[in-house]
Parts: sequence; C-alpha cells; structure tokens
Amino acid sequence: AARGAGGARWSAAEVATLRSLWIGELGPLPPDPSNRYADDPAAAALGQKLFFDTRLSSNGRVACATCHVPGRQFQDDAPLGSGVGRTARRTMPIAGTAYGPWFFWDGRKDSQWAQALGPLESPVEHGGTRAQYAHVVAERYRAEYERIFGPLPDLSRVPRVAGPGAAPGGGGGWAAPPAAPRDSVTRVFANVGKAIAAYERRLEPGPSRFDRYVERLAADGRAPAGILSPDEEAGLRLFIGKANCTRCHNGPRLTDDHFHNTGVPAVASLPPDSGRATGARQVLADEFNCRGRYSDAGPGDCAELEFLVPEGTELVRAYKTPSLRGVAERAPYMHAGQLATLADVIEHYDRAPRAPAGASELQPLRLSARERAQLEAYLRTLDAPVAADSSLLRPPRGSR
Repeated sequence: AARGAGGARWSAAEVATLRSLWIGELGPLPPDPSNRYADDPAAAALGQKLFFDTRLSSNGRVACATCHVPGRQFQDDAPLGSGVGRTARRTMPIAGTAYGPWFFWDGRKDSQWAQALGPLESPVEHGGTRAQYAHVVAERYRAEYERIFGPLPDLSRVPRVAGPGAAPGGGGGWAAPPAAPRDSVTRVFANVGKAIAAYERRLEPGPSRFDRYVERLAADGRAPAGILSPDEEAGLRLFIGKANCTRCHNGPRLTDDHFHNTGVPAVASLPPDSGRATGARQVLADEFNCRGRYSDAGPGDCAELEFLVPEGTELVRAYKTPSLRGVAERAPYMHAGQLATLADVIEHYDRAPRAPAGASELQPLRLSARERAQLEAYLRTLDAPVAADSSLLRPPRGSR
C-alpha cells in the first residue's frame, strides 16, 4: 500500500486502477483503415487549412474552428453550437477523439473523416454543399489536393450549389450533374473530410496534475506529496470508489466510448431527441461509413459497424460518454448544455433523477456536501492544455 498526501493509503488494487486512468497508458493512435491518408503529413497540412477556412460555409463566415475553438479545447463554451444557425447539441472537444470508434453525441458517424463531413452539409452549421466545397478546393487548394489525392475532376459543368441537401433553385441542385460527376464531386468531398481528420488526429490530450500524481505513484510505490491536496486525493478515492465514476469514465481518456442514459433532462425548446436510438440507425445508413464506397477499409476492417445492434430500449436517450480530460474548463455540460456547472453535474449524478424517456442507468449516490466538493476538486486536477505543437493551434498560411 502507498500512503497519500492526506494520510490515506492506496491498496495495490487501487494503484492498478489509478494507473489504468493515467495518460501514460494511452498508447499509440489506432489506425483508421477507412482513411488511407490518416497519417499522411501532407494531408494533415491541407486538413489544417481546411479546418480554419471560412470559405467552407454558405455565408463565408463559418469554419470548423468557429465552434471547435483551439484555445478552448476545440469547443465553444456554449450550450448549443452556432454556425449559420443554431444546432440542437453541445459542441464536443476534439483532442483524443481518434482513439474512439463513434462520433457525435449519438454516434451517428464511425470515423473522424465522416464526422467532419456532417457539419459541412448541415443547414445550421456550415450550411454549404459538397459541390461548393469541391469548387473551393479546385480554386484554392488544387496543387496540394492533387499531390495527395490525385487529379481533381472537371467541375466546369457542376453547379456551384449542388448536393443531396441543397435547397431547390439554388443553382441546379443535386439532380443537375449526371451520376458520374456526382460521384466525382462526392469523392472530393470525402477527401476533404479525410484531410481534416488527418489534422485532427494530431490533437491529443495533454498530461494533467492527476497524471503527474499517478506517474510518481507508479514509479516510486509511494503517493507523492505536493501534487494533489488532501481534498483532491479524497475526491479521487470517491471517483474510483463510492461514486463509481469509473463505470463509464475509465481508461486513460476517462471515457468508455459507449452510450448511456443518465436521466439528463430534455430541453423544452428543442425537438425531441432520442440519442443513440436514432444515431445507431443513421450510422448504418451513412454513405460515408466504414463499409461505404468512399471508405478505404477492406473486408474485416469494420468490426464495430458489423456488430452494431441498432435496436433496444437501452439506446433511448443514451448519449456518448465524454472524456473528462479538461472537463472543468468547458462548462456547460451534457449533450445540450443542460447543466451549468461541475457542481450541478455532480448533484445530478448524486440525485439520479428519472429519465424523461427510456430508463436512467443511475442510482442515487448519497454523497455528503463535503464529498461532492471533494469530487469536484479532483475533477479540476484533470485540466491540461491540448498536447500538440503550437503551430497546429492557429490558422496556417493560406487559410481564411
């Protein structure tokens, strides 16, 4: 056993649990077989330009970085994301997402590159069309694109505004180009997503005070003094023990990458939201999923999708477990910003209210006021900057 700063001892089993949460256990990035360009530096450089480019929007004012703000852990501090309109969900942070199999709060995408494409065509996010983006690439990034992906198609007869969701009368719509040009335009669009994903894969969570504590503990067999306060250490004990937070927030990213109904209240002003129950069906039908024609995956590469069960009452209002790394710096919380502070989140889990639909997985914790404060104190030790070269955290030359 190891004695901590507050006089408590960590058992061997507890030390093993703490080590499993340490960022040093994160390991190398898993490959993305659906994106052959995922680790191509040239694709990442192009993706960074695209990420910051407001030309990839219907009004010329919205970029990926508009909601995924680099200085704010690639999120925007708002209850609901805002682009050309307002979304119905909270913006999720990006660092470390390349380790997970599902994207968005409902998991309706199964790769970073497919995720990047969703907002580009959303009428309330970027609000543009895939033909528009193909034209932007041809006009602004032709040389870079062709060095990576090969020759661009002839777009001379492709309307500027054309895509599956294009509004009627907006330049010919998606029915105007014949099937072959539509496929060529869509392939350019998919490659835009693959380049953005190559950039985003380079953004990882950085080590926090909690990680320094566990690193010393694992190395010396003794809990170090001067890194965590007694209250923070007590909160950590609650996190892995009485509060049972590691049931969902486990592993070095502090997420199980699964979906849970935790009784989060609905927002009366928003449309009904069934969470994973809808997202599971959407990812199976997505033309950009791992099994789709624009994926680079081979047979046997799409196990997550193959074994996905899209039905079940447990999926109703189940949402993706977010990583807790940097959690104290990105209020408000939950999928639509329903809870304003960390204290509110802890109080919600402590009470375990009934779910507005489906069944909540929570049971009341019955924490004391002091225990709730200690748990919050521990969560604040998870703050750390994104682990990426500073050049990746700002618009590169050539973006707008």
